Amino acid sequence: MFSENLKAYRKAKGLTQEELAIRLHVVRQTVSKWEKGLSVPDADLLLRLSEVLEVPVAQLLGSEVPPEAPADQVAQQLARINEQLAIKNRRARRVWQVIAGILIAIAVLFLVLIPLNMVAFSAYDSDARQQEVTAPVAAILQEVTP
Repeated sequence: MFSENLKAYRKAKGLTQEELAIRLHVVRQTVSKWEKGLSVPDADLLLRLSEVLEVPVAQLLGSEVPPEAPADQVAQQLARINEQLAIKNRRARRVWQVIAGILIAIAVLFLVLIPLNMVAFSAYDSDARQQEVTAPVAAILQEVTP
């Protein structure tokens, strides 16, 4: 909710991410992370953000918190949002770990199969060479022996 609200209010105000970041004294990437839902501002930044966008904090958070709510309630809302983001990040990290494990397993499998393949090919190749050498000798022996 917060990320969508922030983006909508920023655009309604006619600000770019860069301009908003300058007014808040943060880098543009920070605003981008907020709008993507990857992080949330702390309580002080949230208050400055609401002042710059001229929107109550409750509207930014997208909750039914009354405008005269104490700062403690806003902090609790931010803590809940941070906790949800942490859970989301942990899930994403687990998915990437599983993908990395699968890719490593495939790489190890190929590394094991390559030497086995070389051994099998060299055995086949030596059998083929031996047949090439013995075939003419056998033909000559058949001609010589009556």
